[in-house]
Amino acid sequence: AVRNEDDLKCLNVKPKYRHMNSFWKYYSGQEIAPCPTIFIGGNHEASNYLWELYYGGWAATNIYFLGFAGVVKFGNIRIGGLSGIYNSRHYYLGHFERPPYDDESIRSIYHVRHFDVLKLMQVEEPIDVFLSHDWPVGITEYGNWEKLVRQKPFFREEVQSRTLGSKPAAELLDKLRPTFWFSSHLHCRFPAVIQHGENGPITKFLALDKCLPGRRFLQVLEIESDPGPPEIRYDEEWLAITKKFNCILPLSRKCVHLGIDNLGGQNYRQFVREKLSTRGDKPFDFSQTLPAFDPHKPCSASSHCGHHRNPQTESFLLLLELPYLLDTIDHTNTPIKTASLVSPLASQLHKYVSAEEEDDDADGDDVDELEETATCDDDEHIFRHPVS
Repeated sequence: AVRNEDDLKCLNVKPKYRHMNSFWKYYSGQEIAPCPTIFIGGNHEASNYLWELYYGGWAATNIYFLGFAGVVKFGNIRIGGLSGIYNSRHYYLGHFERPPYDDESIRSIYHVRHFDVLKLMQVEEPIDVFLSHDWPVGITEYGNWEKLVRQKPFFREEVQSRTLGSKPAAELLDKLRPTFWFSSHLHCRFPAVIQHGENGPITKFLALDKCLPGRRFLQVLEIESDPGPPEIRYDEEWLAITKKFNCILPLSRKCVHLGIDNLGGQNYRQFVREKLSTRGDKPFDFSQTLPAFDPHKPCSASSHCGHHRNPQTESFLLLLELPYLLDTIDHTNTPIKTASLVSPLASQLHKYVSAEEEDDDADGDDVDELEETATCDDDEHIFRHPVS
């Protein structure tokens, strides 16, 4: 979601990958997405722009960002998602990163936080579709993992040790049990079917490949649903969860283990219902916050990399009668060791840091570097292995 050349400075990729590409055309209105599009963030994003839309919102006309965590409706289909990728070193920290980012925060900004997972764990009503960038850990046990490691030999050790993927995503999969779960990140197509318990519901999992010629990056599915308006709408339960939890939104670098015992028993659902009955449940309209890239003008020397309040986010918070906190800077944001994690679960998670996590800050948290290395030795095997 790169709007202009300044956004490239907030994109964690190597310089050779820093290109404007085409999103700016949709942001400027030069192009319009042909159908309503919903997305989550991964680990190669203009994180400054997505932070403006932390609670979700239109990144461009007809292109909706689910937020760092979120649930919306399209018709009567409930779609939830979790942005970012898992890294145990930052999981229990607050959202301390603010643009302009340094070499550390440009990476940690997209690392999943416990706070956002905790909110999603409160969802009780059925979810039809869930999106995560990295795969839930253990998902390979439900599909053809032998074919996966033939295509990606450098995954074998993590697959066999059950460390490939995200632990929080696996917890959400077990709790939410959506009908469909879609992921990305590992640059290969991988389907799986998860049976939840002996007679429980089934989740159909699908990860797709990179969007490149000859790669399987697109699949069209039909999802049954009761009739409903074919447009994106706010989800009442999720807004109630957002209202309830916003008071404990962590914004410092300190390790915190959040609980929900002290959040009170107010009827947030009724509050949201009354608000939506008055205002309506359609998201606030898209609006630009920075100039879009202009290919006919030279690169500007000015910088817009600081935080900008997005009118959509301001209107959303006013609707829920919540304060704007996204530009708050906690002056206690000094690095601390994660050994101070206070919960048994947190301590257990901290002990696990996979080889991928140890290397991720150097490589950009993705498999691009592994693939580049692998293709030097065996290009045909890595990229052109037949997938059925």
